[in-house]
Amino acid sequence: MRVYVEGVGLRGPGLDGWTESRRILAGTQSYEHEATRIPPVDLLPANERRRMVQTARLALAAGMEALAMAVRDAAATPVVFTSSGGDGATIHEILSTLASPNPEVSPTRFHNSVHNAPAGYWGIAARSHAPASSISCHDHSFAAGLLEAAVTATVESTAVTVVAYDTQYPEPLHSVRMIGAPFATALAMSPARTPRAFISLDITLRPTSAAETKSKLAVLEALRNGTPAARCLPLLEAIARNSKAEIVLSYLPDMELALDLRPLAEVEALDRPRSATVEHLR
Repeated sequence: MRVYVEGVGLRGPGLDGWTESRRILAGTQSYEHEATRIPPVDLLPANERRRMVQTARLALAAGMEALAMAVRDAAATPVVFTSSGGDGATIHEILSTLASPNPEVSPTRFHNSVHNAPAGYWGIAARSHAPASSISCHDHSFAAGLLEAAVTATVESTAVTVVAYDTQYPEPLHSVRMIGAPFATALAMSPARTPRAFISLDITLRPTSAAETKSKLAVLEALRNGTPAARCLPLLEAIARNSKAEIVLSYLPDMELALDLRPLAEVEALDRPRSATVEHLR
């Protein structure tokens, strides 16, 4: 499948948005570690902003940035949310409440515990009636979300945004499920080339045949290893460099995603009919 990337969103430690982080990912600016900064979601009513949890704010920040870059209407663009485990802080609070002498879970806690809570907040913030999916595939959730979005774009002939996000669990859950840092990314993609597209991405699902691609930046490899949503970093680095790249993402135990990334100028050269190339050489 081939899709075209029109916009990117990013929030992570020392990675404060795509525009601010692009030179870091391209290797032309030094990386400085800072806590992940998550901006408020001003599009929500005050009541919803008060109820909103960190995972939803993180996911919406990345998704809205990608769509703004793509100049796409969030209300009309399908979106795929993917996370390795949802909101761990809310699950921790619910389990603590259930283990207490007064095991009454608040409706707000329950509301935020479901895996599609960010999709619900997205629908309210964007006033969207477009389809929204929420999926999970443990450490391979980014690959699963990217594949889901690419299939949707191809089959439905529509632009799609994939949003991958993860946050840390409090103790004692953190000891058994360690997630390094809050992180989210988003890719706004189209099945056809548009004036806003700048990278083509050919995605192949195949039996496992190669090692998963690592980050080119050693300072970010620990983040890639420690946070499932950050498995996207080799892809983001290639996008930032605007260079041809072949990237492998682990998926199921015996399957992987092979990503062939090409700048559009190179795609044009490959797709140009041979007769036209010969004529040009004459």
